[in-house]
Amino acid sequence: MPDGWQWDRTLFQGSAAYYERGRLPYAPGFAGTVATALGLDGRGRLLDVGCGPGIVTLPLARYFAEVVGADPDEDMLAEAERRARRRRVSNVRWVAARAEDLPAGLGEFRVVAFAQSFHWTDRDRVAATVLEMLEPHGAFVHISDFKNAPPDPTPLPLPAPPYARIADLVRRYLGPVRRAGQGTLVNGTPGREDLVLARAGFERFERHVVPAGDVVDRTADDLVAWAFSRSDSAPHLFGAGLEDFERDLRAVLREESPDNRFSERLPATEIMIWRKPGGEG
Repeated sequence: MPDGWQWDRTLFQGSAAYYERGRLPYAPGFAGTVATALGLDGRGRLLDVGCGPGIVTLPLARYFAEVVGADPDEDMLAEAERRARRRRVSNVRWVAARAEDLPAGLGEFRVVAFAQSFHWTDRDRVAATVLEMLEPHGAFVHISDFKNAPPDPTPLPLPAPPYARIADLVRRYLGPVRRAGQGTLVNGTPGREDLVLARAGFERFERHVVPAGDVVDRTADDLVAWAFSRSDSAPHLFGAGLEDFERDLRAVLREESPDNRFSERLPATEIMIWRKPGGEG
């Protein structure tokens, strides 16, 4: 887990209702890329750990016989279930559990996925457990926004979201150290998943970057939702100052774009895959 930080159930408290609207989607082709890389054929089982409202679970569900989404936040699971019903995805079930609760009697899986959630876990412990839960030749899949893409010099049609100013406003309300649940992240969240997975015994690493780049319009409501979808500015952290923060946030957005319209490019999606040892599969 992040140095000096302990998980608690308020990490994303109140964020579920804002997640789908606030977060930019993964690149449209990410699920197909995972399916091609792993030779998925509609059989086997997927476990999505830290599934949130099913952002990754639901697009991948068509490539498996059964899918399990696990998350400790009951509101996230309720939102995931609503989204599954809207999409008529019927081969998925939702389980209230932390990664550290695994294997939790869930059985064996062809693929276990973490979409920007692995860094919140006791990574060495969880990686070792996942290795045991995978069937022979099974895959650990890590999905995230691609952070190191070169900037696109093409001008945007509307002002870009003022993320730096939003971060400054959050610090003004919540202090200079990033908040996370009831604790703080003095040193941020950890990286180097490759070292963790190698220690656990995974092998045959491969990496895919799925391009995106489409320009999307964003409104002030979208950016307010983005702020409240994050662990470091989840609604509960503001306490009695929540309405004041939202008022000041909307004022910042109006200063940047008087008609409250913005645009930004969808980031590419990075997919990293490690295999359970056992030969070619």
